Amino acid sequence: MQSVIRIGSRESRLAVIQAEIIKNQILKASPGTEVQIVTMKTTGDRILDKSLDQIGGKGLFVKELDRALLEGKIDLAVHSLKDMPMETPGELPVLAYAKREDPRDVLVFSEGIQELPKGGVIGTSSRRRKLQLLSLYPGCTCRGIRGNVQTRLKKLKEEAFDATVLAAAGLARLGMEQIAGHYFSVEEMVPAAGQGILAVQGRRGENWDWISRVDHRKSRAAALAERQFVAALDGGCTSPVAAYADINGTELMLTGLYYRESDGQYFKEILTGTADKPQQTGEMLADRMRRKYGK
Repeated sequence: MQSVIRIGSRESRLAVIQAEIIKNQILKASPGTEVQIVTMKTTGDRILDKSLDQIGGKGLFVKELDRALLEGKIDLAVHSLKDMPMETPGELPVLAYAKREDPRDVLVFSEGIQELPKGGVIGTSSRRRKLQLLSLYPGCTCRGIRGNVQTRLKKLKEEAFDATVLAAAGLARLGMEQIAGHYFSVEEMVPAAGQGILAVQGRRGENWDWISRVDHRKSRAAALAERQFVAALDGGCTSPVAAYADINGTELMLTGLYYRESDGQYFKEILTGTADKPQQTGEMLADRMRRKYGK
């Protein structure tokens, strides 16, 4: 076991809190180890005036951390799994999937608003969220908004949005649940694959004695099923394709959101499989929906 472990993290307050969650789990599993958090600003954090699909997708949130791992400047990187590309470098595998926080999306209202007005303006740059919001709130308008939680809340106030959508997991980790206006069920709004799960990434071939105590069985199965569904449908980082896996004992129930590019329609279906074969369930649901609904 290394005497000092350097964890790479984005600079935002939420990213640092998430790195600290993993740091504390390492210290609990391996008392006496020194754990340092090394922060860095990613390209995705620097460019906020353009949507992700215009600047290269969610990979822009991880490439600086990937490079630091490859160059040995850090030993591990902690990411929100939903922000990771579906394909990760073979030499930088995900070593552990931490216990999942609340996977739901949350509607946060502007000050003085308690429900979305008719024709309201919602701040979101996510195609997945926009697609489902327009179905839930016919007549609403979705306008692009990017940045960390604090930045979005500032823009919510300054740029005349009625509401914005944030991940419940992020609000919980920041201790900001009180600002939530409405929690969407996972049936109302299918979350991004891996939403609420922290991924611990490292270099291939390096062994960590504590890793099994950080890795969470249900989170791993859910992550593999959801990400396989999206990957099988060629769902890139900015694609509205989404999935959520609920695990009860040995049963895995996967909800998939399939987007048909030809006419912009989307469809939701559920497939039940086993938790010990999560990727198979993801692949099967993707294949079934592709054949059923076409492209």
